[in-house]
This record gives sequence, C-alpha cells and structure tokens, in this order.
Amino acid sequence: MKLGIIGSGMIVHDFLTTADQVANMTVTAIFSTKRSENIARELAKKYNIKRTYTDNEELMADSEIDTVYVAVPNFLHYEIAKAALEHDKNVICEKPFVQSTTQAKELKKLADEKGLIIVEAITNLYLENFKQIQKELNKIAPIHIVNLNYTQYSSRYDAFLEGKIAPVFDPKKDGGALMDLNIYNIHLVSALFGLPDQVQYYANMQKGVDTSGILHLSYPDKQASLTASKDSYVTPRSFIEGEKGSIYFDGSTGTLDNFTVEMRNEQPKRYNLNKYPHRMAAEFNTFAQMIDQHDTQKADEAFVNTLETMQILTKAKNSMI
Repeated sequence: MKLGIIGSGMIVHDFLTTADQVANMTVTAIFSTKRSENIARELAKKYNIKRTYTDNEELMADSEIDTVYVAVPNFLHYEIAKAALEHDKNVICEKPFVQSTTQAKELKKLADEKGLIIVEAITNLYLENFKQIQKELNKIAPIHIVNLNYTQYSSRYDAFLEGKIAPVFDPKKDGGALMDLNIYNIHLVSALFGLPDQVQYYANMQKGVDTSGILHLSYPDKQASLTASKDSYVTPRSFIEGEKGSIYFDGSTGTLDNFTVEMRNEQPKRYNLNKYPHRMAAEFNTFAQMIDQHDTQKADEAFVNTLETMQILTKAKNSMI
C-alpha cells in the first residue's frame, strides 16, 4: 500500500509514530493547508515522506499513491473521500465516516463501481482484544445490560470555554462528544449486537454543542447506555453484563488495552491480547493487507458495521434532547 495522507493534525501525528509497524505500507506523500505547510514539511522530514502538497488534487493525481488516508475534520470527510475515489484511489477515512447514511452509501457505490476499497478507520474493531470479547460473549449470555464509557477531558476544552472553538467543538463542523468519542462506543455495540430498536440521546449542551452525553439504545433483550464526555475527568470503566457472568474493562473504548471476564462463582480471568502497543497499528495492518489483496469481502463486511453505526448516529442526532 502506497499511502497519501490528507491532513496534518493530531491524528496524523499519532498515526505516523506507528507507521513503521505496518507491513507492506509506504507513506509516500502528505497534504496540508498552506497555513500548516511547515508542519507537513517537518513531518515529512521526520518520517522520510517523499513529497508534501498544499493542493490535495495534486496529491490525488500522484501516480505513486494507490490509497488516500482522509484525516481532516469530520465535515470534510465526504467531499475528500469522494474526490479520492474519483481519482481511482482506495480510501481509508477517519471516523466518523461521513455525516449521513446517504453519503456513506454513495461512497461505497462509487468505490464498488471503480473496483476500489473504502474503509472507515475505527481502531477498536481491529484489536485482538475486541475479537476475543466477541468469542467470550456466549459464555456470559444471555446479556441484559451494556454500559460503555469513553470520558476524556479534552485538551481543547479550556480554550472552548474561553470562546476559541476548535472543529471538534463546532456543531457546524460535525463536532461534539457524540461524533468524536461516542462513535467508538457505537461501533462496539453495533459490531457486537447489531441495530437497536430505539435510540435516544441525552446531551449536555454548551455553546450549541454536546460536550458530553449519554446515548441509550434499547434492544428486545437488553439495554445499552453509552456515555461520552469531553468536559469531565474520570478513569472510565465499561461493562457487558450477562446472566452467567460479565465482561469489563477500564480506560478508553478506542484502545481496549485489556479486559476481564468474570463468571459467577469463578475467579476473574484477565486478557491482554493486543499485538501492537499503539492502537492504530492493528487497523492499518488490516487495511494494508485488505488493499494489497483487494479483499472486497472484508471491505464489504466492514462497511456493514459502518452503515449500522451511521444509522444509529443519525437517529441519535435527531433524538437529541
């Protein structure tokens, strides 16, 4: 996989620290706005990236690039991903994928017509710990209660309170706790349990944006409460509770560093199976293999979860109170 990166923000800095852990991938070029050109050049020098661009059309026209990583603010995902597909590039698009199910279906249709791969970069679903959690569910079933919590006091929250609104806190740019953090919880629940019957989002609003909130998902046989907060501090703990036992873990639902299975009348068993120290390495190794092998079946399977997540997100935004 020969990768071109669109963006030079925090997620790109984070990704580049682990790019050398991704097999069969070369980061060929990076795009940034002219305002951030010096940042892109510094990244290119530090990580031996051949070229920098300040025109994303030029990057997409680069014949050495076969895949574009869309790592820009949420509201720009759709137009940039579409442009990349139109330039016959595979696409890895940061979460949340796009702003609506209509946009998601349009991009997938275009990718399929062109014989290209498009996937959403969502770290937790590609971690070994997540795959083991899937296997452990039957042991604790039937499951009745799910509580997932991703609380992370935002590094931009203090500036937000002072009136400096970054994209992650700008509702016009698809910011907020639901889109930025609860997206991880939604992906997990969707991948584990599918679509709920009812969706209701209870948000704490400041300056017109949800800085924290609780998303309630109702299933015929279980209730799920998904908490996300950018305005609070806690070490979060998440639970999946069944009649025979429970699964729980501390910390970010985006990293799933470890988890514990506790059966009734048995000693808890702790798992830590993640292969890589960085949360993004597993997903990008999967994407590189998927693209190199042109594995459309895996791409289709991943898109099912993306689309279900988009459906839940849409209902959540429409139900916000």
